[in-house]
Amino acid sequence: MAEPISVGVNLDAFSHAISGIQALRSSVSRVFESLKDGMKNRDTLEGREKQFISEFQDTLQAVNRDLNELERLSGLVGRPSESHPLHNSGLLSLDPVQDKTPLYSQLLQAYKWSNKLQYHAGLASSLLNQQSLKRSANQMGASAKRRPKVQPSTLVLPPQYVDDVISRVGRMFPDMTIELFRPNGTSAVLLVTLGKVLKAIVVMRSLFIDRTVVRGFNENVYSEDGKLDIWTKSQYLVFQKVTDHATTALLHYQLPQMPDVVVRSFMTWLRSYIKLFQSSCQRCGRFLQEGLPPTWRDFRTLEAFHDTCRL
Repeated sequence: MAEPISVGVNLDAFSHAISGIQALRSSVSRVFESLKDGMKNRDTLEGREKQFISEFQDTLQAVNRDLNELERLSGLVGRPSESHPLHNSGLLSLDPVQDKTPLYSQLLQAYKWSNKLQYHAGLASSLLNQQSLKRSANQMGASAKRRPKVQPSTLVLPPQYVDDVISRVGRMFPDMTIELFRPNGTSAVLLVTLGKVLKAIVVMRSLFIDRTVVRGFNENVYSEDGKLDIWTKSQYLVFQKVTDHATTALLHYQLPQMPDVVVRSFMTWLRSYIKLFQSSCQRCGRFLQEGLPPTWRDFRTLEAFHDTCRL
């Protein structure tokens, strides 16, 4: 019969330690309940003070007693043996002078870093493949110089067509208001108001989106001369994060042959922030992490994630 595997933990002491934690939590709860109740009704003020001090001292002594018991049990539990699927390299953790030669911990960090590097390299590769940045030696030769340069037709779209696309996008989302400005000739600047959550300034070149700045609903979006302020960042960290994610979305939604589809896709993604402060993270399930709501929206499913949970 095979021998049982030793995990290096005293299970009996571990069970008692869990009971000790529960007892400590109960003692601490009684302390706060005593502070919440305050001095109970008595005939005299002196009687109320004496009873309150006596009960408070008893609850503090109970906390101290449970804490000492938990510290005693924690020393009996022992330390579990670490096992990682690194084959023979796991034997490095048995080195008695690990503080002087921390090869095993460094190996684990390198392994995690390598996995993260491979993941980000895959994302960068997929983005670059969408940009059609391939060049060949033949295209850069003399034959390429003789070919006449053809101006892309999508860069010189008439303003009426741009206005029609923007108006159709505005009718798609009743809770999104889109105002179109042309401060410098034919180039359009959009002021997108999403409910009472945020305002986004979208700078366009024909139907290509150049940049986006997101600010809070109550923040001023105009400069001193009355024009749209397309440069100043939001004073709130949450909308600065959304601005960074919007810049990433501009790189993701790239389809030069159909710029109107790009505009609709980006506006659909931006509209997913209508519940910025109401949606919980799809991974950790929490509404706040480090004081911020889930500011990342998946490009495909539009699900909400915290900036760290999406990795």
